[in-house]
Amino acid sequence: MSRDIGLKVKEPTRECTDKHCPFHGTLAVRGKLFDGKVTGNKARQTITLQKESPTYYNKFKRYARSKSTIHAHVPECIDVESGDYVRTAECRPISKSVSFVVVEVRT
Repeated sequence: MSRDIGLKVKEPTRECTDKHCPFHGTLAVRGKLFDGKVTGNKARQTITLQKESPTYYNKFKRYARSKSTIHAHVPECIDVESGDYVRTAECRPISKSVSFVVVEVRT
């Protein structure tokens, strides 16, 4: 049985026993949402993803591309491969560098 996390995303079909899962565990989701591309999934239950956002420079009246790398937790019920586009949501800090959790794999 899945919990309602307050977001309009597809719920995973599998059940899991991960306590840091927003759907089947006790982790609350709050704050920012963003989409990004998965650049690495070597760590256990953690991915790195790259978020691109335009930055406006007033002096030159132009936009420039900026990228930032963010670490996110992957629950057991969601399958993520390198190169996928995912939607992540902010949560409480899970570890030193992980404060986001994957809630949906985008196509």
